Amino acid sequence: MGLNTSLCLFSLTFLLVFFSRPITADNITRAFEKYSNFSTMNDLLIKTKLNIPISKYLTITLLAVSNDAISIISNRSDVEVKNILMNHVILDYYDEIKFKGMKEKSIMLTTLYQTTGLGEEMNGFLNCTKSKGRVYFGSGVKGSPLVAEYVKALYDNPYNLSIVQISMPIVAPGLSLAVFPPPPPPAPLAPAPSPMNAAKAPGPEPDNASDIDVPKRTPAMETPEVDSPAPTPSADNEKIEAADKAGTSSSACKAGLSFDVVLLLILFASFAGF
Repeated sequence: MGLNTSLCLFSLTFLLVFFSRPITADNITRAFEKYSNFSTMNDLLIKTKLNIPISKYLTITLLAVSNDAISIISNRSDVEVKNILMNHVILDYYDEIKFKGMKEKSIMLTTLYQTTGLGEEMNGFLNCTKSKGRVYFGSGVKGSPLVAEYVKALYDNPYNLSIVQISMPIVAPGLSLAVFPPPPPPAPLAPAPSPMNAAKAPGPEPDNASDIDVPKRTPAMETPEVDSPAPTPSADNEKIEAADKAGTSSSACKAGLSFDVVLLLILFASFAGF
């Protein structure tokens, strides 16, 4: 019995060792071979020799970036590229089910860069936030924006290796120049109407002044005449009246003198006759 038990345990151990799939550099490169759109990141992992330290971990999640998106950092120095890529290696297992099953909150994820001992102000951590059903990533440094978004899962070996795509690389402060998402495209302009449609379009209706009813003035609406008070005689009027009176009196005096002269002439003529 003891011998049989020992043989069974040895067989089980041999099978587990033979068929187990620990993380190795070859696993990561083989996983990328299926996706030509991620060949640049695969080449950078090999160029910076990050595939070697990655092979030492039993649980890894790699945030992969497509060739177009990663081109913004591919021309930087080898040290900068290596530090940036280390921030895309999460020392835990997160697959599509785990990311989509997150609650609406923020969590901090430890990255491979944190193990170097060079991390400052949380730049060796990633901020993973779920908001309105979508998952975003950014540096763990306080105030850093969430620049990348979860796109889809590429490869998974449960609780061992997971590779998921994000929209753009994450550059933590202190590692290299920051990378920000491109601005949204401008809103499309409304198409201009064709000449034929413009000709068919109805123009503004003319204003028919004759169709408008103008209220007629009624006696009640007419403004009543108001008896204005007699004007007060002014000083000029008084002078004119005084001059008129003076002229009248002088004419009367002249008429009286003429009458007296006539009487005297008649009397003189009568005496002369005697």
